[in-house]
Amino acid sequence: MNWLIDFFGDAANWSGPDGIPARLLEHLEFSAAAFLIAALVAVPLGMLIGHTGRGALLVVISANAARALPTLGLLVLVVLLIGVGTVLPVLVPLVVLAIPPILVNTYEGVRGVDPDLRDAAYGMGLRGYQVLFRTLTPVALPLILLGLRLAAIQVVSTATVAAFVGLGGLGRFIIDGLATKSYSSVIGGAVLIAALALAVQLGFTLLNRAVVSPGVRQVR
Repeated sequence: MNWLIDFFGDAANWSGPDGIPARLLEHLEFSAAAFLIAALVAVPLGMLIGHTGRGALLVVISANAARALPTLGLLVLVVLLIGVGTVLPVLVPLVVLAIPPILVNTYEGVRGVDPDLRDAAYGMGLRGYQVLFRTLTPVALPLILLGLRLAAIQVVSTATVAAFVGLGGLGRFIIDGLATKSYSSVIGGAVLIAALALAVQLGFTLLNRAVVSPGVRQVR
């Protein structure tokens, strides 16, 4: 507790390029960029595969890759290949980490819609894309949001690896604290990252309540 008081009570930690606000903004920039790229790739792909049934093997491979992915190892590999002049070495492993949970949950959400509901939509004269967007997607939305939530939390938690290649973010408090044996900085950085992950969790919980139909939410 004293270490937390020392860290958060130090005015120097709240100003300048190495202060908490600046590091938090950097962390959010890395995380948001990686999350948006992953969502733009995985959500449409998962919806298409779930709707057509083609490419399901890709979903299986993606799910297995998520369990075996060494994020730090991938980061080091990208750094060795392209250097550290940009944020790309951080974005690549974060995007690769975020795609599987979004892809798998989107696919399962669309594929798991009651076939009778799908048939009824076709029976009403809806075309394929109309069935997907007007019938399947609203029902699958809870699982889609679950995948997005899992990916966002993973990205926010793992974005600390940016500090390993000299970039910013909240991970700098941990890496620099370990280097200088400033354990108040290490613990403070860990608390900030955990708090940010909890904030993301809360945000998606509120989003789920706002956009998912109460009837669908109750069934899920």
